[in-house]
Amino acid sequence: QVDRYLYHLRLSDDVLLDVMARFQAEMVKGLGRDTNPTATVKMLPSFVRSLPDGSEKGDFLAVDLGGSQFRAHQVKVFDDGKQSSQLESKFYPTPKDVTEGNSAELFDYVADCLLDFMETKNLKHKKLPLGFTFSFPCKQTKLEEGVLLAWTKHFKVRGVQDTDVVTSLRKALQKHKASFDIDVDVLALVNDTVGTMMTCGYDDQRCEVGLIIGTGTNACYMEEMRHIDLVEGDEGRMCINTEWGAFGDDGALDDLRTEFDRELDLGSLNPGKQLFEKMISSLYLGELVRLILLKMTKEGLLFNGKVSTALLTKGKIEMKHVSAMEKYKEGLSNTKEILTELSLFPSEEDCVAVQHVCTIVSFRSANLCAAALAAILTRLRENKKLLRMRTTVGIDGGLYKTHPQYAKRLHKVVRRLVPTCDVRFLLSVGGSGKGAAMVTAVARRLAAQRSRIDATLAPFLLSLGTLREVRNKMRTELEYGLKRETQAKATVKMLPTYVCGTPDGTEKGKFLALDLGGTNFRVLLVKIKSGRRRSVQMYNKIFAIPLEIMQGTGEELFDHIVQCIADFLEYMGIKGARLPLGFTFSFPCRQASIDKGTLVGWTKGFKATDCEGEDVVDMLREAIRRRNEFDLDIVAVVNDTVGTMMTCGYEDPNCEIGLIAGTGSNVCYMEDMKNIETVEGNEGKMCINTEWGAFGDNGCIDNIRTKYDKEVDEGSLNPGKQRYEKMTSGMYLGEIVRQILIDLTKQGLLFRGRVSESLRKRGIFETKFLSQIESDRLALLQVRRILQQLGLDGTCEDSIIVKEVCGVVSRRAAQLCGAGLAAIVEKKRENRGVERLQITVGVDGTLYKLHPHFSRVLRETVKELAPQCDVTFMLSEDGSGKGAALITAVAKRLHNVGQK
Repeated sequence: QVDRYLYHLRLSDDVLLDVMARFQAEMVKGLGRDTNPTATVKMLPSFVRSLPDGSEKGDFLAVDLGGSQFRAHQVKVFDDGKQSSQLESKFYPTPKDVTEGNSAELFDYVADCLLDFMETKNLKHKKLPLGFTFSFPCKQTKLEEGVLLAWTKHFKVRGVQDTDVVTSLRKALQKHKASFDIDVDVLALVNDTVGTMMTCGYDDQRCEVGLIIGTGTNACYMEEMRHIDLVEGDEGRMCINTEWGAFGDDGALDDLRTEFDRELDLGSLNPGKQLFEKMISSLYLGELVRLILLKMTKEGLLFNGKVSTALLTKGKIEMKHVSAMEKYKEGLSNTKEILTELSLFPSEEDCVAVQHVCTIVSFRSANLCAAALAAILTRLRENKKLLRMRTTVGIDGGLYKTHPQYAKRLHKVVRRLVPTCDVRFLLSVGGSGKGAAMVTAVARRLAAQRSRIDATLAPFLLSLGTLREVRNKMRTELEYGLKRETQAKATVKMLPTYVCGTPDGTEKGKFLALDLGGTNFRVLLVKIKSGRRRSVQMYNKIFAIPLEIMQGTGEELFDHIVQCIADFLEYMGIKGARLPLGFTFSFPCRQASIDKGTLVGWTKGFKATDCEGEDVVDMLREAIRRRNEFDLDIVAVVNDTVGTMMTCGYEDPNCEIGLIAGTGSNVCYMEDMKNIETVEGNEGKMCINTEWGAFGDNGCIDNIRTKYDKEVDEGSLNPGKQRYEKMTSGMYLGEIVRQILIDLTKQGLLFRGRVSESLRKRGIFETKFLSQIESDRLALLQVRRILQQLGLDGTCEDSIIVKEVCGVVSRRAAQLCGAGLAAIVEKKRENRGVERLQITVGVDGTLYKLHPHFSRVLRETVKELAPQCDVTFMLSEDGSGKGAALITAVAKRLHNVGQK
C-alpha cells in the first residue's frame, strides 16, 4: 500500500533520460535571443569569463546574502605557487523585518554588518575590492551590475525587484564612507552557484560547473560565447547561471508532478513558480514528506489513522528530520524518536513506512538533480567535441553536505546517465563567499592583464591620420623612383618592365612559361586561342627547390631550373619544338628591354651567389647551352605582379594595376611614358614594377615600426632591407606574431609565463596558421588544437589572446597595403585628369586569397584613403604562369606589328 502511494515518485532511467533531454532543450531555448523571453530556464549570463589560473593574489572582501544567515568574509589569496588562501568569516542573522522590509533597510543592514566586520578585523582604513554574492535571479549586463528579476527563498523585500542591487549596495556604503572612513569598491556581483564553481576552480582548474543543493537549488557552467545570443561577441567562454529552479514552470514536468507536489506548490509563497526547485531543494522536501504522511494517516495506513497536530501543521517536518530518519545505520531509533517528538507515537511498521517515504522523496530529488546535471555535462562535452570528457563539479549546499545518502545517490545516477563523462565532485570549502572573492580576484587579474595586453598591441593600431601619412609618403617615394636624378637613391625602385601593352584578344599560339618566386618552381605549357572561341589552356608541373640550391651558387640554381624544364618537355613530348618562353622571375630586376633583367637583389629567403648584378635571362640561356639538349626562344622576363595584371587584363581591359599579397608584397601599374624619366620616349604607357617592398628602407616609416618589427628584421636574411614587405607580407607576419607571443609570455600574460622550446623556434608560426586561427568559423577549441600542434599548450583564455594578436598583426598588414595601394590609384586618377576614376586591380597571393579578413580590410582602407576612386578587385587565375604566357604573346604580337 505504501508503494502504491509512492509509485509516481519512483523514476526509471528512461524517465530520467527524458528529463535530461527536456532540460537540454530548455537550455537551448534560454540561450537564444528570440526564445529566451518564453524560456523557463533563463540561462543568465554572469559576465564571469575566466576561471582562476593560480596567479591571483591580494586581500579581498566578500559579502554573502541569500540564505538564513548573512555572511561577511575577508579572503587572502597568496601568490606562493601553492594556490593557498585564507578565509575569515563572521555570520549575522537575517531578521524577518529585513527579509520582508524595504530596499533601504536591507542594504543599510548589509552595510552595517560589513562595517562591523571591518572594525572587528581592523580593516577600516584599507581600500579593498569587494565581491557581492547575491543568491537570487539577476539579469546582468556586466560583472558589477545586476537587476533583480524575482525574490526566492522566503525573501520578499519591497522596492528591489527590477533595480540594480549593486547600485543599492554602493549607495548604502557611500553613507558610511565619510563618517566611518571606509573605502570599499564593489567589483563583482556573483550568484552563490557561480561562487561555488570559482571556489572549487581555484583548487581544481578542471572545475567548470557549480551546483547548489540546499535551501534552494541551482547550477552554473562555462558556456561557449558563440552560443550565448544575449551577449555580444563570440570569443571565449562565460559562466551561465541556469536558474534551473524554474524548470517546469511552463508545464514541462506536469506528467512527473504528483498530487503532493501540487498541494505543496499551492501552499507556497510563490504558487506556480520554481516548480523544479520545489521537487528538489531541502526547503520543500520535509513539507512533501508531511503531506504524504498526512494522506496515508487519513486513509488509516499509519499511526492507526490518528492525525496529530504535527501532521496538520505546515513546516513541522523539516529536512533535518528527513535526513536523521534516513540514517539506516542507526536502525529505526532515530525515526521513532523524531516521530514521538512530533506526538505521532509510531509502531515499528510505521517507522519502516515513514523511513521508506523519506528515502523515496530524497531519492527522487537526487534523481531529478542528476538528470539536469547530466544535461549540462553532455552540453559541455559536445561543446568541446570530445568523445569522452574529464571534468569537475564544484558543489555546495546543506542537503548535499548533511544528508547521509544524498551525495552517494547523486554521483551514482550522474555516472549512469553520462557514462562518457568522468566526473569529480568537489565539495566547496569557503562556499560562495570565498567564490565571490575569487571572482573579484580574477576580475582584477584580468583587468590588469587587459591593460598590459592593450599596451603591447597599441603600436599596431593605426589611426586614419597615420594611414594617410603612409599613403602620402608612398606617393613621394613613387615620384622619387620615376625621376632620373633621384632614382638611384630611391627606395621604391619603380623598375620599367618594357611591357607596353595589355592583351587585346588577338593573341594565339603555344607558349612556355617558367615561374620562379618561392620554394616551388613551375614549368607550364600554355595554349592561347583567339577569336570567338577565345580560351587559355594550361598544363603544368611543379618542382621543389631544395634549400641548399636556394642558398648555393647561381650556376647550381639555373642548372636545377633547366633540369626541371627538360623533365617537363619530356613529360609533354615537345622536346624538339623551339617555343617562345616567358620567364616569371619574382625578384627585383632592372630591365633594359623586355628580355633583359638584371637582378637587383634576392628576397624571400633566396641567397644564390654570383647572381646579383647579372642578367637572369643570360644565366638561363647559359644553363640551356650547358645542357645542350633543347633550345628555347626567351621572349620576356616577367615579374609575378605584372603577370597578375596581364591575366586579369585578359578578362577586364580596365585592369591596369597588379597586386601581390602573399609570401611577398608588391605592386605594378601602367604608367604614362612621359612620367618615366628613366626610359626614353613619351608616347604610350609602360608597366612599372614598383618593388614597393623596400618602402621605408630609408627610415621614412620608422615612426610606425614596432620593436617586434625590428626584431623580425634583425633576424632575417636581409636586415635593413624590404622593411615595408616585412610588415605586410605573409612570409613575416607569423614571425611578428611569434615575437609578440614571446613578449606576452615573458610578461606572464600567456602560457602560464613559460616560453616553450617550440615558441623559441624561428619560423614555427607560419602565416597559414594566422589564417586558420582568425577564421570566424573556428571555435576556440580548434584554435587551441592548432596551438597544441605547434607545441603550445594553452588555456581557452590563451587562445583568445593569440587570436587577438594574429588579428592586430594581419589587420595592420592589410591597412598598410591599402595605404600604399591608395597612393597608386590616386596617381592613376591624376594621370588621367579625371574627377572620378574607375579602375580594376588584379590580385594574387595566398594572404589575399586565404586569410579570412585581409581582403576586406584592404578594400575598406583603399576606399577610405582614395574616396574619388572606384576600385574593383579581381582575383587573378594564375598570374605568374598564365600571365607570363600572355606577356610573351603580347610581346610577340607587338613585335610582329612592329616588323610589318
